[in-house]
Amino acid sequence: MNQTVAAPLVELRGVSRQFPTDGRARVHAVVNVSLQIGRGETLAVVGESGCGKSTLANLIIRLHEPDEGTVLLNGTDISHLGPKAMRPHRRTMQVVFQDPFASLDPRVRVGAAVAEPLKVHGTKRGEELDEQVAELFELVGLQRIMMKNFPHQFSGGQRQRICIARALALRPELVIADEAVSALDVSVQAQVMNLMLDLQNELGLSYLFISHDLAVVERIAHRVAVMYLGQIVEIGSREQVFSDPRHSYTAKLIDAVPIADPRQRTERPLLTGEIPSPVWPAGEGPELVELIEIEPGHLVAKEQAPDLNS
Repeated sequence: MNQTVAAPLVELRGVSRQFPTDGRARVHAVVNVSLQIGRGETLAVVGESGCGKSTLANLIIRLHEPDEGTVLLNGTDISHLGPKAMRPHRRTMQVVFQDPFASLDPRVRVGAAVAEPLKVHGTKRGEELDEQVAELFELVGLQRIMMKNFPHQFSGGQRQRICIARALALRPELVIADEAVSALDVSVQAQVMNLMLDLQNELGLSYLFISHDLAVVERIAHRVAVMYLGQIVEIGSREQVFSDPRHSYTAKLIDAVPIADPRQRTERPLLTGEIPSPVWPAGEGPELVELIEIEPGHLVAKEQAPDLNS
């Protein structure tokens, strides 16, 4: 009996994005990236700062328009939609940013901040609006009475819960968490991650989880994509990538994760040397990697990673 495979919520096909520099050179921030995000799935994108993770997220939510390739949302090509045509699709995707304090206006009560998306899209008004905001606060583990407070009256973890409540206001299908827990203490990180997992189970959310912290990624992700200089060099399930990393860059990232128990520490190679620049003269660009499927769902770049120890 044939089983129907559910269409992905998000699909990228050969997406690229460049940015001009002061001269004629260009930064190749994202290069020929193809991937999918399934419904109810968490896809983590990992890599060092500057590898293109946040640009990739901005292409998905159309804060940037791709130079090449296609961005599909629920099967619809949104790659080059104008602001008016894009408006209904924006309700499907919301973002939780890294710094919860910078994400909230210190002059605005947090209840009003959470209500803002509902007002902008005209979905709720009056008492109905207040009740939905109160329900959102309770959903993320905060009391209704806190709606009248200002951001400075909350801890970092509480502020991030407020940002999550705001992201959920329009009942999105995809939440992009861009380094959403990296500014929090370890104990608070665990609380916020547990909240995100609970909300995913309750609401069927999909997450694009952008992070450089592989310990956090191993806790929350279903699949992991590793980016290096704007390209995906390895992608697979969490178990495949962490237990059997096949690309040397992936292996070095995992080796660099701190180990708390000194009895489990071993001598590990250090990442040294300079990472090549993503800046290329006009008309030139990096060599495109070719992903090879070495086992079902586990794809690795054919080329060997550069020797980062030289």
